[in-house]
Order: sequence, then structure tokens, then C-alpha cells
Amino acid sequence: MTRIPDIQRLLSACLTFLIVAPLLLSAHLIEVPAGHKECFFEDLHKNDKMTVTYQVGGGGHLDIDFWLTDPEERVLAKQIRQSTGSVSITAEKDGRHELCFSNQMSAVTDKMVSFNVHGVIYVSGDDIVAPVEREIRSLASGLLAVKDEQEYIVVRERTHRNTAESTNSRVKWWSILQAIVLFSVVGWQVYYLKSFFEVKRVI
Repeated sequence: MTRIPDIQRLLSACLTFLIVAPLLLSAHLIEVPAGHKECFFEDLHKNDKMTVTYQVGGGGHLDIDFWLTDPEERVLAKQIRQSTGSVSITAEKDGRHELCFSNQMSAVTDKMVSFNVHGVIYVSGDDIVAPVEREIRSLASGLLAVKDEQEYIVVRERTHRNTAESTNSRVKWWSILQAIVLFSVVGWQVYYLKSFFEVKRVI
């Protein structure tokens, strides 16, 4: 016969697992071709929370269109031509929520987009959740936020490094071209001045 304290302990362990395990984080790096869009979906239940953060890491002006729709295709959030963004929603109904990245405004340049999707599955009966479990939930959310910020910083550092290396390369080749032009002009001036001092005799 199972004792009541054992049931409570089992219930508490399951509840803790349900609180911590749903704090899922998935990071993706995708390429969105010019004139196309890429869409993904998450199946959510009512009161589930989902956060999407994204960063354009390469291509053109480093901007992208983003929107998030509910199961009825109602737009919950929309951001136009942003290089980075973060959207948080709480599901109002069960069903498939779709998130799309669109590069349709660009006819030439492909875009590289890094994005994270994480969320918290709603657990009813907060009144029976122990204070320690509430703190675990809060701590897990904070850790995920810190991880998101770190990934954002890494992408920004990579983008800035690529820009700096490209600028350094252009400066190098421009300096080489200037040196070639300078030596060519000096050579021409020397040759031209020598012609003034040549002695011309008429026979």
C-alpha cells in the first residue's frame, strides 16, 4: 500500500520535471534565399509561453522581415527589415503557431539568420507549487535569457569581425594601387624632366 507522503513526493518530483524540462532551447542557423521565405512552427497549448530571438548574421543590409501567427493565421507579432529582434507570446489557444523569416524584399542577396526558440509549458495549479520550485523556474528562465544574450553577442562579434577584415583588405589593395600610381607618376616625371636637359644638335 502506497503511503500519502510517497505520493506527494512523486507528485512533487513530476511537477519539478514538468517545470524544468519544458524550458527547451533550440538554436538554428538558416539561409534565406533572395525573394523567398522560410517558415517554422511550434505546437503550443493554451497559456504556454514562447520566445523567439533572431539575428541576421550575413547578407546585404543585414535585415529580414519576421512575423509570428497563431493557429487561425492571425498575426501576433510582425517586424519589418530588422537586423535583430525578440518576440515573446503567451498562447491564447491550442494549435500550431508559425514563425516566418522573409527575404522577399531582396532580389539579389541571400541572408543568414541565427534564431533561438524557447518556451515554458504552462502547468496548472500554481498554488501547490513549492517556493523552491518557483525559484527553479525563475532561475531556468534567467539562464536561458543569459544564453540567448551570449549567442547574440557571438553573432554580432562575428559580423563585426567580417566587416573589419573586409575593410582591412580593401585598404590594403587601395594602398598598393596608390603606390603603383605614385611610382608610375614619378617615373614619368623623371623621364619628362630628362628630356629638357638633353642636348640637341642640328647637323
